[in-house]
This record gives sequence, C-alpha cells and structure tokens, in this order.
Amino acid sequence: MLAVVSPAKNLDYESDLAKLSVSQPRLLDNAEELVKVCRELSPQQLGSLMKISDKLAGLNAARFEEWQRPFNEENARPAMFAFNGDVYTGLDAASLSQDAIDTAQKQLRILSGLYGVLRPLDLMQPYRLEMGSKLENPEGKNLYEYWGDTITKVLNDDLAELGSTTLVNLASNEYFSAVKPKMLNADIVTPVFKDEKNGQYKVISFYAKKARGLMARFIVNQKPQSVSDLKEFDANGYCFNEAMSSDKELVFCRAEQK
Repeated sequence: MLAVVSPAKNLDYESDLAKLSVSQPRLLDNAEELVKVCRELSPQQLGSLMKISDKLAGLNAARFEEWQRPFNEENARPAMFAFNGDVYTGLDAASLSQDAIDTAQKQLRILSGLYGVLRPLDLMQPYRLEMGSKLENPEGKNLYEYWGDTITKVLNDDLAELGSTTLVNLASNEYFSAVKPKMLNADIVTPVFKDEKNGQYKVISFYAKKARGLMARFIVNQKPQSVSDLKEFDANGYCFNEAMSSDKELVFCRAEQK
C-alpha cells in the first residue's frame, strides 16, 4: 500500500543525520517555477499571503532567494528528516531502522505545496508554502489549480510500481484536496483518530496529527499487506473501533488522557 502525509511548518536543518542514500525530488522544475513566482513578492506580500509575522515573512523571503539547484547534501536535507511537526514526532524518523527507511522510500509520500510529492529521502531545501495558499501562478489563482492532476499522476505511477490498489490517506484535508480521487487508480482508506473527552470521542487535532505519524511508522515498520492488517494498529493506546468504522474510514479510539 501507499500512504500519504502532510508536510510540517516547522523544519529541522540542525540535528545530526546519519549517512543516507538520498534522492532528488521528481517535480523540481515545478518547484523552481513556483519559487520564481514567490521571488516576485515582497516580504510584506508573503506575510499577507501566508498569514505569518513580519519576522517569518522575512525568513521565508530569504529562503526563496537562496533556493537554488542543484540540490546536494550541503544545501538540502532529506524531506522525512527536515520536517519537524506533530506528524513527524509520531513518525520519529531518526529512530527508524534502515529497513524501515527503505520501506518508507517505497511506500510513504509527503504532499507539498512547493514540491508537489516528496519521497522520504528526496532532498529538500527549506521553504514554507502551504497547499491552501492563494498564490497566483501561471496555471491559476491558487496551488490547487497549479498542481492540477500532476500530483495524482505521480501517485498513480508510484501505486503501479508497488503493484498496489490501496492508498492510505494520512494527510490533512488541505493537502489531500490536491489529489483527484476519481483519477486515482486505488481505493482510498482514511484512518481517523478519536480521543475521549468528557465521555465522548472526538478528533483532537494535536493528538490526531501525532497519531497519523504513528500510523505511518506502523506501516513502514510492520509492512501491513491489507486494510485488515491496518486494524492491528495499537500505538499509544489507540484501538480499532469496528462500530464507528466503514470501508473507507478506519476509526481508532483512545481513552481520555489523564
């Protein structure tokens, strides 16, 4: 099966990294085109576009200016080790075995506003450009129009290479909206993580993001062969809830955290 996750806003380009067999992003020409669009914007315009502070806007304007090809291990970092948000806390890439990293390279994909689709070991230069950004570009008024069916075609190629007809959606709505389900040559299964609060089970964003990363970790470590195998996921106290689930949604519940 192939799984997709969202990127993170926070990045880590400082921590030590073991020697890895890195790869190049497959949509770098597109990324370069978007970088050129972003370079036309002032820090103030970037701040307004991304709804971020002046300080962050200045940082990201500088990142776009410094962005350059070719990518190498001096100026870029493998994507799975560069992102540093709640999903990546759950995934904990630094503690994965080489076998799990190899599996991730085949079966895990990171959706990106700038790079489209990243494999875990694809080199990535630092950026911030969320998929929901209303960035005017040569293809339209936002990044969904820019990427069109490109992301879906790449995922179809990866599914074909795996010989799989199952896509596990661990991405947010913002990012998965860049995928065109009707064009995808796969059944989409979406794990949903619910935590008990005041006697009711609900999706709590912070916990759910980390749980998506834990599920991605489960996939690359345990190598489930079927949707049924995914139901065995039980990290951090989550348990599959048959009654709440359907063919398209696997619901995992957890008792209230004290």
